[in-house]
Amino acid sequence: MAEAKPTEKVQCFGRKKTAVAVALVRTGTGQVRLNGCPIHTVKPDILRVKVYEPMLLLGTERFGKVDVRLRVRGGGFTSQVYALRQAIAKGIVAYYQKYIDEASKKEIKDILMASDRFLIVAAPRRCEPKKFGGRSARSRFQKSYR
Repeated sequence: MAEAKPTEKVQCFGRKKTAVAVALVRTGTGQVRLNGCPIHTVKPDILRVKVYEPMLLLGTERFGKVDVRLRVRGGGFTSQVYALRQAIAKGIVAYYQKYIDEASKKEIKDILMASDRFLIVAAPRRCEPKKFGGRSARSRFQKSYR
């Protein structure tokens, strides 16, 4: 019986508002799939470039030897796209740290951080809850004396 080689894989997540994307990065041939479909099927078309951003920044020589499988849930279209790009970027950084070397991980992280900090760091902003005495979180009902 052939000796089964353990697959090198890391799992990372990206968040934006209520959208959560999980990226499974493993050794492979450069395939990127979202919910089982090819990455070029991302809708809306205008935001598709945002998902490609980490791949375009790092180039094919870094993405050519890994497969990325993505799952995304929650939020709206835009939030999902931003969660996806963060999950891809964090997954590649974690893969390089765990299986390649620290120097190339630092180089990749610096490239991503220089382009857009939110590729690595999640935004802590959340929707503020509504309070009484008004129709939203901050606005109040108009005051009347008569």
